Amino acid sequence: MAESTITAKGQTTVPASIRQHIHGTAGTRLVWHALADGRLLVRVKNKSVADVAGMLTPAAEKHVAIDEMRP
Repeated sequence: MAESTITAKGQTTVPASIRQHIHGTAGTRLVWHALADGRLLVRVKNKSVADVAGMLTPAAEKHVAIDEMRP
């Protein structure tokens, strides 16, 4: 388990083992979530919408009318 300390300015250093694991470099963005049970979740925000554009391809070229979508 890696650990770090929060400074008087509210800053902390991400431990080297964690940076290596997430391939973190200067400018890597982290998203912090405080969970209701007191845990903290930190996610790496390493992709933008432009990075994932085009990753999914349509399954078929079949067009469905809106009336057909309604139960």
